[in-house]
Order: sequence, then structure tokens, then C-alpha cells
Amino acid sequence: MIHPGMVSITFRQLSPADIVMLARDAGLAGIEWGGDIHVPFGDQARAREVRQLTVDAGLTVVSYGSYYRVGEPTTEPFERILETALELGAPSVRVWAGKRGSAAADDAYRAAVEQDGRLIADLAAIAGLNVAYEFHGQTLTDTAASARALMESLARTNVRSYWQPRTEATTVADNLSQMAAVAPWLSHLHVFNWHAESEPKPHVTRQPLRDGMTEWTRYLAQARADGRDRYAMLEFVRDDSPAALREDAAALLELLRQA
Repeated sequence: MIHPGMVSITFRQLSPADIVMLARDAGLAGIEWGGDIHVPFGDQARAREVRQLTVDAGLTVVSYGSYYRVGEPTTEPFERILETALELGAPSVRVWAGKRGSAAADDAYRAAVEQDGRLIADLAAIAGLNVAYEFHGQTLTDTAASARALMESLARTNVRSYWQPRTEATTVADNLSQMAAVAPWLSHLHVFNWHAESEPKPHVTRQPLRDGMTEWTRYLAQARADGRDRYAMLEFVRDDSPAALREDAAALLELLRQA
């Protein structure tokens, strides 16, 4: 079953209490809490506070959205991230597969990411948590083939992959193919409706999710095919507006009801 949720960093300007109220009032069921603003790693008191706020509102802590860059020596200690995730009550920690796209990564760089990836997966397993990789450009998950190769090389049962449509101009068929490539490891989805624009320079514009209902009907249908529980989490909305979040949440709930 797919549950509706949101990513807290959609509203870095809001407090955790405000985000909880917004998510609850919009009819969402869970929140991925970001580790940069809302639940900084190492701040155990904040993690406990946010966990209680979430639970008291009848919501689920879906994951801890860390900014740990796997294989990078300058990143924060993963042990401290795990400690914070445990205090938050998060079952999963989101990480990033390095800082280089697959085309720019040589064998040595990929080996460093894989070595660190196995290490942090083993640490997370001891804590009873999963590690889920952001499906994102400028990392080793920037293509379906590279993301799948990374998952296979890590060979850990607690390693997962997020999925989101590419922000560059891609077809629905391309996006479905990319999701299929990581299907054995698929955890949660980041949901948005962005359009690539070329003028006056390449950029993306945020559009209402309701305008992307046709595409997202297909994405969600494929994501639910394995029958596993996961969250579809709204991420970044027009003008960083709570009103836009409520509109997108209504569209997401409609999509899930139709299923």
C-alpha cells in the first residue's frame, strides 16, 4: 500500500510544529524529517521533541533525511547520524551516493563509495535501520544503470533506493524504466511535478501536482505492483507555499484513492 506523506525540507522556513500541523491538516500520514534544519544530527533533544510532535499528531516518522555523502571523507560521522535517527524513531536513513555523477566517477571513486556504503549499511543493520539512497543527479544514482550497479555491489538486505522522476526533460516511459531498474530495492517516492524549461536558460518550474495526474497515475501504479508498503512524499511546491502543499496533497490523496 502507498501512503501519503511529505518531506520536511519542503518548508525549511517553518518550525517542526508548524510542519506537523500542516501535514495533519492536509490529510497526510507521514513525514521525512530533514537533517539540515529541522532535526540536525547530534541534537538528540530536538530529535526526541520532533518524534513526539509527530506521534502526538497521529503521524508516522517515515525516515531521517540526512545529507551524508557516501564515500566522501568530509561528511559527518555516520554513527552520530544513526544515533539521531534512533532518537527520532526513524526506520530508515536517507543518504547520497557521493558527490560525482556516474560519468565523472572513475573506478577508484566508485570503489570508495561502495566500500563506505557497505560499512554504513552494516552499522545501520546493527541498529535495526535501513539505508536508502537518494535517486538524484550528480551522484552515482544519476542513471538507472549506475544506481542498479551500486545496489548490486553493496549486496546488503537493508539497503534501499528512493525514486523520483528526473528533473531534466524525460519521458514518462523513461522514468518508468528507471523505476523498474531499482524496483528490487525501491523504498519511498519523492513526489513533485516539475517541468524542464530551456529559456532564457535551462531551469525547472514547479507546477501543480494536479497538472501531472496522468503521469503520476502511471508512476504510482508501477510502484504499488510489488504490494509493499511505502510512502509517496510531496517534496518542494510552488513558491514554497503552504497553500500549494495543501493543493498538492489533495491531488495526491485523489491519486491514491483512485488506485
